[in-house]
Amino acid sequence: MMGRKRRSARRSGRGPLLPPLPQPRRIEIGPDGWEYEVRSVPAVRATKTYRCPGCDHEIRPGTAHLVVWPVELGERAVEERRHWHTPCWAHRSTRRPTRRWS
Repeated sequence: MMGRKRRSARRSGRGPLLPPLPQPRRIEIGPDGWEYEVRSVPAVRATKTYRCPGCDHEIRPGTAHLVVWPVELGERAVEERRHWHTPCWAHRSTRRPTRRWS
């Protein structure tokens, strides 16, 4: 007769959730000549629905994407940041955004 294996709650493969590591600042120059700060949002941290200005489609919770804002806006940057699908941001020079920064 084979013995039954006991699984420990500690060995569930899930450790404590750690705070995210700070991302290095990434600056890109857009086709319009402005400098943009670009940050990645991993799928596990994407908890809200946003609308991508590149394609005007929703970015749903659980979808990895980018948060982008013009560096020149300084204090207003938080209000003016935009959430982009990664491919839409990568191909922004070949098509116009559907929404603009004010």
